[in-house]
Amino acid sequence: MFATSFWILAVWFVINCIWTFFATSNQSLMKTFAWINVVAVVWGFWAYYGAASVASLSGWFAAVNWLAVILAIVQFYFGYRSVHSAKQA
Repeated sequence: MFATSFWILAVWFVINCIWTFFATSNQSLMKTFAWINVVAVVWGFWAYYGAASVASLSGWFAAVNWLAVILAIVQFYFGYRSVHSAKQA
């Protein structure tokens, strides 16, 4: 389960990073993928701490988990930021 979870989450992370880079202006999709990323982060940490680890993947798994947390924060920022930054008089 540890190795399978790692590879699923690693592929998801790469796809999610590419998608985030190209769609930062689409707030609706950014919010959706941010919440999906939260589920992936919870699943990743649950698998990392709950399943029997594979020594060669352990460091990479922790890195992918923490990078996914950072990506989720960025996605939440772009998804929930106010697009009307200029004040009207």
